[in-house]
Order: sequence, then C-alpha cells, then structure tokens
Amino acid sequence: MRTMFLGIGMGLMLASVNTWGEEGAPGQMGPKVETRTLTYSVDGENYTGYLARDTKTDSKRPVVLVVHEWWGLSDYIRQRTEQLAALGYVAFAVDMYGSGKTATHPDEAGSFSSAVMNDWPGARHNLETAIEALKDTPGVDDSRMAIIGYCFGGGVALNAALDGMPFKAAVSFHGSPGQVVETPSHFDGRVIIQNGASDQMVEQSALESLLETFEGVETDATLIQYPGAMHAFTNPYVDAKAREFDLPLAYNAAADAASWQVMLNVFNKVFAAPPAAAK
Repeated sequence: MRTMFLGIGMGLMLASVNTWGEEGAPGQMGPKVETRTLTYSVDGENYTGYLARDTKTDSKRPVVLVVHEWWGLSDYIRQRTEQLAALGYVAFAVDMYGSGKTATHPDEAGSFSSAVMNDWPGARHNLETAIEALKDTPGVDDSRMAIIGYCFGGGVALNAALDGMPFKAAVSFHGSPGQVVETPSHFDGRVIIQNGASDQMVEQSALESLLETFEGVETDATLIQYPGAMHAFTNPYVDAKAREFDLPLAYNAAADAASWQVMLNVFNKVFAAPPAAAK
C-alpha cells in the first residue's frame, strides 16, 4: 500500500511527422486506427460498446477495457479509447448501462450508476461478456488485459480488482472508492488509484478504507493524489457541466497529462514479455 502526492507542474509537447510515399505521394507514419461499435447481449439485453484498434498490424496486443463516467459512454470516452488504440492497444469502451444510453442530468446519471453498483454480480457479468465478445477481434491477446475507468468507471475498475478479475492492472481516474464486492479477493495485477487532492466528491476516509482492504488481501495498490486537482480532472469538457449544474468539477491539464503517463508506465511494466529462458 502506497500513497503519493505528485507535483504537476509539467507540460506536454506534441509533434506530428509527415513522410512521403512512392513517387512523391504524401504518406503518413504511425497507426491506422479503425473504430466500430460492438453490440453484445447480456441476459437478453443489448449493450453497445466502442472498439478501437490499429489495423496496420494483426499481431497480438494487450487489451484495455475502458469504463465510462456516470454520464455514460460519451464522445470523451470514445476519444480516450482511440488514444489507447493509437498507442498499440486493442481498446474497448464497455457499455455499463445498456443500449448505449447516456445521462443528461446528474440525477439521471446517479440513478443509472447506482443501479449498476447495487448489482455488482450483474456488472461483473457485463464485463465478462464484453471480454468474450472481443475474442474474435484480430490482434486480441486476452492473456494481457487491463481495465481503466473514469469517475463511476473508476469505481467499476477498482471493484473488478477487489473481485479478483483476470486483469494485469486496474487504473482509476478520479474514481469512486465505494466497495461493493462483498468478499474481496487477492488481485494479481497492479492497482493504481489516481485522485485529485482537492476533490470534494471523494472522501479521504473512503480512500483510506479502500487501501486497507487491498492491503488485507495482499494486493499491490498505490494511491496518487494530485495537488490542486478537483473531481473529473481528466475531462476537458467537464467545466461546462460544472457551470450548468453547479458541481465541484474542473479540468486540470497537468494532472490529466501526469495521470495518463502513470497509466502508460504501469502498462509498460505489466504487459512486458517475460525474459527469455537461459539456454
């Protein structure tokens, strides 16, 4: 169990590289990300997820499940899924609410998310069904999977770890620390809990209790607190929601960049190929 407070005075530098193909035709280096909806059935109800992958290669790659905020599977979550695909992962945004429905008001979002968390066995079944639906996708390596989530989705990812689901990592971004798994199990992967130190929607006592639970089942869990960051700090669209509904939410570019890099560093470790046996 570890708690870290990270300074976030950092910036990002983005660059694009253009190349030239045969006979001077313009070309492009990098991935070719293709996206599509993927509908799967859970107990007779249709769920509509969002799949993104690089089609330039069919080599086996790690899978990352992305779990949406309490608003539902939004354009923001689709963008995150595409970002992961561009980095070489097969990324799948799962639909936790069914029929791809989204919320337009906090009361509606709270109702949708509470219904899921109050039926954790059903939520786990949804995740397992989503994984099965992915297995026919070219390039999927279902022996190397991670789950990440935002807000409500972070809570789903953390409870998936508490339930011992077969992921190499569970990464929560400003996620709910509520524990709905009745009998926590040991989790073989890494757990990363990324929270804003100024988050008014997450209680510090709940975070401490969650860390104690992970420690009790001998799970490697790390809490990272970003100074000055509020709830939903990764979402650049959230300021409009904050104004519309008078909610304590705010985007924080530095915490967003830092938390994304932490996730990538963890993936590099947990998805690394084992060392070759000595001859």
